[in-house]
Amino acid sequence: MGSDQRLEQLEKRLQYLEDRTAILDCIARHARGCDRHDSEVLANVYHDDGIDEHGYAVNPGPKYPDWANPAHKALAQQHLHNITTHLCEIDGDQAHAESYVIGVFLDPDGKTGRVLAGRYADRLERRGGEWRIVLRRSTVEVALAGDATNLTSADFAKLGYLKGLQDKRDVTYQRPLTLEETPADHRW
Repeated sequence: MGSDQRLEQLEKRLQYLEDRTAILDCIARHARGCDRHDSEVLANVYHDDGIDEHGYAVNPGPKYPDWANPAHKALAQQHLHNITTHLCEIDGDQAHAESYVIGVFLDPDGKTGRVLAGRYADRLERRGGEWRIVLRRSTVEVALAGDATNLTSADFAKLGYLKGLQDKRDVTYQRPLTLEETPADHRW
């Protein structure tokens, strides 16, 4: 194999890795946008003509935060969307991805919680050099409920863990990240 062919193969492999990373970052931004109730981040993972389907709730992607943020706030005082297994097929400027998701939700009463596990089936497109979701369809395959009172126990409070905040006061928005004193209501 000549050096021109090797270079061409390396360029193709590099492009694939860059595309796959950008796609996974897009899906991770979606999870972060949901959990921080960051409407701007959440809307920007969809193209303007994108669609999100969560059961019977079908929303234009850029308007998805208008449905998701109130729904999450009504159903949970805290929640985390964890992206686990991720598969991706890339064909030029179009990709299909399957991402497993585990959603953990602390109910409004703070005493119970739920775990929902399912998958996101996404069709993404690269437009203007940026990968975004064109269509997301969500499955739920496991749903569990349980006791969450450990979070409000005196023993847990002594540990001083930070709470995730559903706005830009969350520690992950802090730049630069420091150990400045944290308000008491930001800890368990």
